[in-house]
Amino acid sequence: MTSPTFALGGDLTVNRLGFGAMRLTGKGVWGPPADRDECLRVLRRAVELGVDFIDTADSYGPYVSEDLIRDALHPYDGVVVATKAGLLRTGPDDWTPLGFPAYLRQECEMSLRRLGVDTIELFQLHRIDSKFPAEDQVGELLKLQQEGKIRHIGLSEVTAEQLAAARAVAPIASVQNMYNLTMRAAEPVLDVCESEGIAFIPWFPLAAGPLAASDGPLQRIAADHGASPSQLALAWLLKRSPVMLPIPGTSKVAHLEENVAAARIELTDAEFETLSKAGAAQG
Repeated sequence: MTSPTFALGGDLTVNRLGFGAMRLTGKGVWGPPADRDECLRVLRRAVELGVDFIDTADSYGPYVSEDLIRDALHPYDGVVVATKAGLLRTGPDDWTPLGFPAYLRQECEMSLRRLGVDTIELFQLHRIDSKFPAEDQVGELLKLQQEGKIRHIGLSEVTAEQLAAARAVAPIASVQNMYNLTMRAAEPVLDVCESEGIAFIPWFPLAAGPLAASDGPLQRIAADHGASPSQLALAWLLKRSPVMLPIPGTSKVAHLEENVAAARIELTDAEFETLSKAGAAQG
């Protein structure tokens, strides 16, 4: 893989095309996957292809994704495993924010145990919970950082204002918001991340909708590159900003290989603008 790199927190260099491990679970992100062996192969193949940034969360399964990552990759050997806490799971497709500081500390301790590490390289607050002061939630992560249990702190699904408030409490290395070619509500947050050197991790990176139709611009430009529409959607994200770290996920090796190959696609400025305008029109 010839992915460009980014230094998380200024000192943790990773290839910008990573892997999102949410899909290594059962239906509704609940329980074990249908094919555990294939999921282990996906993780090992990702690293073989040069992926060195893997994003997961305690809530994926719950706990299933972290366990698989340890089984497949421990002791990691240069691979950065980022995880998150702050969402309770009460059943398939059920997600409930919980930012009680003691709970966040417990989940960090449990993630350390499940992943088999002394320090989590990037630990992200999965959601800011409105039931507790945001500064207490971020403040607890800062304490864990000061104790050496977290190297860098990240946030997920925040506004530019929430990001600014969090940065007044602790250094923030990354933000993970929904963002793709057609869904760009997080653009103001991306702009802040770019100006401040904060990693922006877009989740749900492959949504393209009508743009991927046989007569759509995504398909036409993809054909020119001998690529698929989803590969082009990833190439667009990588070109959009130097702080962008897409994390497409899959539970199949063949799909993984297709996604990783997107790092080799170089869009021209004209192609990028064509896709940008078409995506904005769909958003």
